[in-house]
Amino acid sequence: MSVLGPIIIAGFFALMFYMATSQDTGLKKIAVVDSTGIFIKRIPDTKYLHFIYLNVKVDALKKTLNKTDYYGILYISPIIAYSSGGVQFYSYQQPSLNVTQYISNAIEKEIRNQKLLAYKIENIDSILKSVETKIEIETVKLTEAGEEKKSSTGLAMAVAYIGSLLIYMFILLFGVQVMRGVIEEKTSRIVEVIISSVKPFQLMMGKVFGVALTAMTQFTIWIVLSMLFITLIKAAFMPDLAPVNMANQPQNLMEVSKSMPQIQPQTPQINPELANAFSMVDSINFYVMIGSFLFYFIAGYLLYASLFAAVGAAVDNEADTQQFVFPITLPLIIGIMVMIGAFQNPGSSIAFWFSMIPLTSPIVMMARIPFGVPYHEVIISMALLVITFVAAIWLAGKIYRTGILMYGNKASFKELIKWLKYKN
Repeated sequence: MSVLGPIIIAGFFALMFYMATSQDTGLKKIAVVDSTGIFIKRIPDTKYLHFIYLNVKVDALKKTLNKTDYYGILYISPIIAYSSGGVQFYSYQQPSLNVTQYISNAIEKEIRNQKLLAYKIENIDSILKSVETKIEIETVKLTEAGEEKKSSTGLAMAVAYIGSLLIYMFILLFGVQVMRGVIEEKTSRIVEVIISSVKPFQLMMGKVFGVALTAMTQFTIWIVLSMLFITLIKAAFMPDLAPVNMANQPQNLMEVSKSMPQIQPQTPQINPELANAFSMVDSINFYVMIGSFLFYFIAGYLLYASLFAAVGAAVDNEADTQQFVFPITLPLIIGIMVMIGAFQNPGSSIAFWFSMIPLTSPIVMMARIPFGVPYHEVIISMALLVITFVAAIWLAGKIYRTGILMYGNKASFKELIKWLKYKN
């Protein structure tokens, strides 16, 4: 499953995308009852949708709909001229989003044309097509060496979201795995045999690092396979592009307008959107992202796993862990909430401070790094995280040493504080 994991996840998302965009290939007949009379024959048929315009009462048609082969009834009421709720679609099954969007777009286009005609504007489609302009803002990151690289805010947000969410999920998943392992050894009394050969602190660290190595092995396989898939796709769909000669290109908007008939489109060698996507992917420094991800995952995992191990040693069964697990997981939940705000403003004061606080920094700092974070902030965040997980491991070790051999005693926070004060 470690090897098949990336393939299964990629296939799952591909299946969701296909299901969301695929259309029902069956022909659907839709009865249109237009009380305004201005939309008759104005909604174009498609390969899968056929509109039949009827001059009947909609209430009578609704009663006999189940006896016809109509997929549904589209009723356009007179209030459509001044209200967005003047269109109803009646059917015995929920229509797909593709059907409702197509109908609404066709009606909106016709209403727009009717309003423009009221201003005596003719040749509407040709005029709108000639003035239609699509602007895409190209973001370029400048390095201190003066280099320029294309970037994408959306891509940076996606990388930040995935990195932060993976850290949250795996810290919680593997931390709980450590806690359950400790509880299992304690309830089965096998821990009494194990600590005859090793110290309790060594046993706890063996549990924590053993699970960490398992997680790192899985991460390594996933990262290698993911980079391999990206490389193969890029090699298959992105050959070398022919350079564009900029010497004869128009320099201003008026020259562009005058020269449009003379410009001969060149046949691209590849899909330009695909080339642009790979160009933006190259703007992400994956070495920095992977290195940061591994550090914050390992340090965050060690911090939380030691706390989960202490909880496992303090209780006799998993049902008693709830009062201790919630305070541990609460900072992770807060980190996810701050992460969402950090996408909008990664340099805000709240994003800065929560990326410094060790209990939330693994999630929040990973959300900020793709947008560019000063090196000194990253170093301070890492140093604070290392100091905190060392202190947490020391405190958890004291709880683990005392609680691992205690049975039948339902521990409380007051009891845990007492255990921390015990001398070696």
